[in-house]
Order: sequence, then C-alpha cells, then structure tokens
Amino acid sequence: MAISEIMTATAPTHQTYSELQQAYDHFNEALFDGRLPHCLITLQREKRTVGYFSAARFASLEGATTDEIAINPSYFAVVPLVETMQTLVHEMAHLWQQHFGQPGRGRYHNEEWAQKMESIGLMPSSTGQPGGKRTGDMMADYPIAGGRFLTACETLLTSDFSLSWYDRFPAEEHVLMGQNTVSAQLAGVTGASAPIKDNPALAGAVRPGGPGRKPIAETGVIEPANLQEPIQNKSNRIKYTCGGCPKISVWGKPSLNILCGNCGRNFEAT
Repeated sequence: MAISEIMTATAPTHQTYSELQQAYDHFNEALFDGRLPHCLITLQREKRTVGYFSAARFASLEGATTDEIAINPSYFAVVPLVETMQTLVHEMAHLWQQHFGQPGRGRYHNEEWAQKMESIGLMPSSTGQPGGKRTGDMMADYPIAGGRFLTACETLLTSDFSLSWYDRFPAEEHVLMGQNTVSAQLAGVTGASAPIKDNPALAGAVRPGGPGRKPIAETGVIEPANLQEPIQNKSNRIKYTCGGCPKISVWGKPSLNILCGNCGRNFEAT
C-alpha cells in the first residue's frame, strides 16, 4: 500500500464515514434485502435529536439527487453502540418508506413505518421504553429480544467493525440517556454498554458538559441530581392533538380547553 493510501485510510474523516457506510451496507443487506439506494450520511449536532432523515436533500453537478441520513455524534461515546446502530436503522426505515411506501406528513411516524420497524426487530416507542406510543411526531425505539435487528447487530459488532472517533463533549443529559436506555439493560449482547465504559482511554478524554469539566473517568456515573435544569419552552405554546382525530393538531397556550369540530372530542396536550 502506498504512503498516501495509508494516510487516507487512517484519516479521521475517512475512518468515520467508512465505518458508517460499512454499517449502512450491512443493515441494508440484513434487514432490507439490499433494496435501499445509496444515501449521504452526515454528522449533525441537533439539540435533543439523535438522528434524522431528509429525502433528496443533496444534488450532484449532474442534477442527480440523494437522500440524507444525519447522525448526532454527541451521543456516540455515552450511549451503547447498539443504540447508535438503532439510530442509523431507524432512519433507514424512513428511507425505505420514502422509496417503497407512503411517508406520514411532516415528521409524523405513521402505522406503515411502525410495522416496518417491528418487522426488522425494533419496537417503536414515543418514550424509548416499553409502553410508549407506536406512532407520533417524536419517536424512539428499543430492540425486540430475539429480533432481526439484534441478530444483525451482533453479526456486525463481532466482526472487525468499530467506531474510531467520539465527541469529547457530550451534554450531561446525553450521559444520563445512555445509562437509562433499554439497550444498556440488555444482558449478554455485544455493544450493550457505552464505549466510555469499555475503553479507559476514551473515558479519560470525554468531558460531559464541555472542555472545562472533569473527564467521565473521574466523575463516574452522573446522577440525575447533578444534571442541569431542563430547557424550558420559552415560546409558552404547546401542541394539542385531537383525541379522536390524531392527524389534527394545533398549537396554543397551556391550559386551553379545545373541542374538535369534526368529532366533538377534546384536544389533548402532547
């Protein structure tokens, strides 16, 4: 191998995106029968968003378009590797629906998407925990025991796959999320613990909250009492959804009492 090829192979940009592409290709074959087209995977730090899908977001000089799957690297070090792979596959399900199904309006995760997620071994949940709603605007998921996702993930994570680079400055709430995710409770599953727990060098480098904070190796588990106060909704407006017409929503001030003109049922804060 030429020196230039060696340097390219070890460059952080090349390593990071090659690894994400490897994971995409693996899950495409294992869970989607290799039917998904290529897309552009990007790293984006969106607050309280672990990832998103954007259809036909990029265009080439020739006028061709490709979809985007964005992953938030702020979570990489502090959530289980299984969880990061869940985020990727969650967005791949959106890509599948864009090309082979009927996406919901806006950000809505509809029943078709939910059924696809279940078929590939991920249970949709509005809370990311058992008992959450299966559909809605803001959706998470958790692995189904014995399901296809965990089988495919085990195959990937026990091969030569790894993520080489991690964000050093996750928010403290990201650490707490990583400790409480369903994936972190899985017994005997490869990748079910956060990378900071498996790698002392990484734990010594990651400083939740920013450069001026102590590394996670010194602080250990961050308890809820040590977290900053949650960000308040400064707009003073919340979303209400009709109890009988779930596709009808409005925004308004807290404590509104709204009746639906179609079915007569109350709108509920969501």
